[in-house]
Amino acid sequence: MSLDPHFDDEHHAGEARRAVREGLGVALATSAYGISFGALAVASGLDVWQTCVMSLLMFTGGSQFAFVGVVGAGGLAAAPAAIASAALLGVRNVAYGMRMSPVIGPGFWRRAAAAQFTIDESTAVSLAQKTRHARTLGFWVTGIGIYIGWNLSTLAGALLGDVLGDPREYGLDAAAAAAFLALLWPRLRRRQPIVVGVAAAVVATILTPVLMPGLPVIIAASVAVVVGWLNWLGSDDEGTDWDEPRNVAEREGMP
Repeated sequence: MSLDPHFDDEHHAGEARRAVREGLGVALATSAYGISFGALAVASGLDVWQTCVMSLLMFTGGSQFAFVGVVGAGGLAAAPAAIASAALLGVRNVAYGMRMSPVIGPGFWRRAAAAQFTIDESTAVSLAQKTRHARTLGFWVTGIGIYIGWNLSTLAGALLGDVLGDPREYGLDAAAAAAFLALLWPRLRRRQPIVVGVAAAVVATILTPVLMPGLPVIIAASVAVVVGWLNWLGSDDEGTDWDEPRNVAEREGMP
């Protein structure tokens, strides 16, 4: 029997298919962006194998771009600043991990494996779903799909960087942002999420030219934390069917 009376077996199957479609779509868009990283990393002075190892082990696009961007501008002497920038951007994944923990479920090896795939896109696809199974499925399909595609496209971009020229001419620098915005847009249905999104975007836009990479993201994210903590513009009688389905793990007492 379904844990949520609003969803029968047919609806659950439909939600699962929807999660897979969204996950694969986001994986395809984000993987294309890896070509841009591979080409940029090699142009910044990294070898092909160094570029590929970074994608295999670090696997967080924003941090990777921050690292190669700083190194490309300042050379080896800028390595400490590059590491600091990448680390600052990577802090957001800690917040994602705490939020996704109840969706992933218990078990050391399961959580250890999930840590590698906990990124912006896998978190967004998962939380956009309406059932626990769909959320879990969306997370793994998106995370694994992007990991495979990102590393393949990183290799391709590193090998073909000189032939491709500037990847931004093809619009690849906007692929991941467009995919993430497509996931975010349906959630902007009430005053509080709309105000949070607009405020965070304004803060990030203002601070990006004046602060080192990573800090604008952290500060903009704090806007959502403050608004959510104080429940500004929110109300207790607003429905939660979209934002928080009733049968996800955290509503059933899973830590």
